[in-house]
Amino acid sequence: MAIPWIFTLLYGLLGATLVQADPQPPAVLNLGPEVIREHLAQALEKHHATAILQQLPLLSAMRDRSGNIPMLESLMRTILRFIIWMKVTSANILQLVVEPSTYDQELVVRIPLDMVAGLNTPLIKSIVEFQMNTEIQALIRVEKSKSGPARLNLSDCSSSENTLSLSLLRKLSFVVNSLANNVMNLLLPTLPQIVKNHLCPVIHQAFEDMYEAFLKLATAPTPLSPGALEFSLLSPAIQDSNIRLNLKARLLDSKARVTNWFNSSVASLMETTPDGLPFSLVIRQDLVNAIVTTMVPKEELVILLKFVVPDVARQLQMNIKEINAEAADKLGPTQILKIFTRTSPQIMLDEGGATAAQNVVLEVFPTNTDVRPFFSLGIEASYEALFFMEGDRLRLNFNSISIERIKLMVSDIKLFDPEVMKDTLIKVLESTLLTNENGKLRTGVPISMLKALGYEKAEWSVSKGSLKLTPASS
Repeated sequence: MAIPWIFTLLYGLLGATLVQADPQPPAVLNLGPEVIREHLAQALEKHHATAILQQLPLLSAMRDRSGNIPMLESLMRTILRFIIWMKVTSANILQLVVEPSTYDQELVVRIPLDMVAGLNTPLIKSIVEFQMNTEIQALIRVEKSKSGPARLNLSDCSSSENTLSLSLLRKLSFVVNSLANNVMNLLLPTLPQIVKNHLCPVIHQAFEDMYEAFLKLATAPTPLSPGALEFSLLSPAIQDSNIRLNLKARLLDSKARVTNWFNSSVASLMETTPDGLPFSLVIRQDLVNAIVTTMVPKEELVILLKFVVPDVARQLQMNIKEINAEAADKLGPTQILKIFTRTSPQIMLDEGGATAAQNVVLEVFPTNTDVRPFFSLGIEASYEALFFMEGDRLRLNFNSISIERIKLMVSDIKLFDPEVMKDTLIKVLESTLLTNENGKLRTGVPISMLKALGYEKAEWSVSKGSLKLTPASS
């Protein structure tokens, strides 16, 4: 059995630093303020928020308020006597603002409103119009539950007189201007409560829809070849101006059976601090390796070397001839090369890029009828691992193979130093093992959340201990 050098190599590199690493979940989806405000605005549009603003009962609200203040009742009756009709004629929700609160684990959402209201009076034939600008403010918090997992919640939705301004769009006669000013003075204390009562329930529902949509796109099953990857929510958090969804993961085989769980945070070098980008998906190194293992499992390759790569077969025969000429003469047209992968490629993610290490056993048989090999070699190989996006799929490709160590395990031709055939073995592995593994990886991993978040292009970057997806810079 081959010595598992690969594990010594990988854990030796990580051992000195993992002690200082912070606990990190298997994956993190960071959603920045740009994504939050765009998707909340879309949810408000779906709930017809502007139409609701146009239906605000301005007159009835003014009547109700005057009834509660006896000293205003006679004034109100006098003003109402001159108003035939009054309503919001146009309404717009301006660009939302999402920013950190002064408190930890809390976001402030500010929703500016721009409305035009009109009133009709017998004093003039045209409609008297005035502009109303105000703002609704709400808070997004992480709320813990005794009966279930924590979740994000929108609360403290309100509108204040401090953000309200009213102004006539055009000046008319002195009497009409005076009437309009009196109406606006009566609306000043009334409008914030009207807006709150009618729009805050809609904002709350829009936020719930947005949050559920974020969870749905984060946890949508990702097909692999074979099997699938599924994320689920571990916990939500708020960090700076970002909503952070900490995700757990599980891997399924082709029959939908769970083959691997990633359910908790562990000490990891992955960096998940928001970086000002609209969104990022960060995947922990051990989960990356589990995905690669699913797509490229351990296997046995049997190759008719002279038919597949005749040039490499001739070079290998020359190497064997230098060791034992009689053995080289026994190599027939059906010469067999067997490669047993003792491990799947193990990915190491670092600032300088990604590499892969793999432990294999290579055996050479003189013909396809021989049951005993000329020799068996234990090989520790390493490759360059290149992650990139192609359309909406994550691709991985191995190249630039090198052999770190070779061990002669069994030899029927004579004892020899396997280093003498190192160059040939590199060509053998490149033309057989790497070609096979890159073929398995060719289907890639579809990233459905990309378009769901409103972006056509994205890019992957490698940092210490993690792989990160972000919107493309150009």
